[in-house]
Amino acid sequence: MTSTIWWNRTVGEFVQEAGSAEPTPGGGSVAALAAALGASMASMASRLSQGETFAAHQTSVGAVLETMNRLTRACEELLEADIRAFEEYMRALKLPKDSEEERAARRTAIDEAAARATGVPLRLIQVCLEGLRAANRIAEGCNKHVVSDLGIGALLFEASSQSAGLTVRINLSSLRNADLAAQYEGQVSVMLQEAEALKAQVLRIVHSRIAGH
Repeated sequence: MTSTIWWNRTVGEFVQEAGSAEPTPGGGSVAALAAALGASMASMASRLSQGETFAAHQTSVGAVLETMNRLTRACEELLEADIRAFEEYMRALKLPKDSEEERAARRTAIDEAAARATGVPLRLIQVCLEGLRAANRIAEGCNKHVVSDLGIGALLFEASSQSAGLTVRINLSSLRNADLAAQYEGQVSVMLQEAEALKAQVLRIVHSRIAGH
């Protein structure tokens, strides 16, 4: 089974494969799917916040809808990329290591594969941050009847970012470049703090608007 068809699997098939003893789809691709679901919730909230009733917010709503459509496509790409990156890493581990030359080539291949496997979840965190920022922009003005769904989208984006952070951190153990690993760790920490703060802000607004019904 090639990794290029994962996005078009049924939900049941994906869940079954994710829960099997096979390593793919794993945590990184599951996190990408969660982010895509977050985007779908924010998209729905945006679509139901259009028309004369929401005229004052149409510019923001339209921009957020475009953002969510783009982020959904990005999640599809990242889901597949995560699986490919893991497959490349596993292939690197299986390279021969009998001679000094083979060991050196294998180590280089592992380093390159680990860097790629780290880059994918880093990009996913960036996607989640963009989704959370967009959700925050319309939280006050979106349709009050679907504001809970916008909150669910924010929760999914933040959960996806935290999950991607775990994937980054476990991959860092395979990097021999300590400076690069420290740089990645710093980036992850800053981004996850922002994600948590954005999620909290969206949820404050969501709970306030629900209470005000």
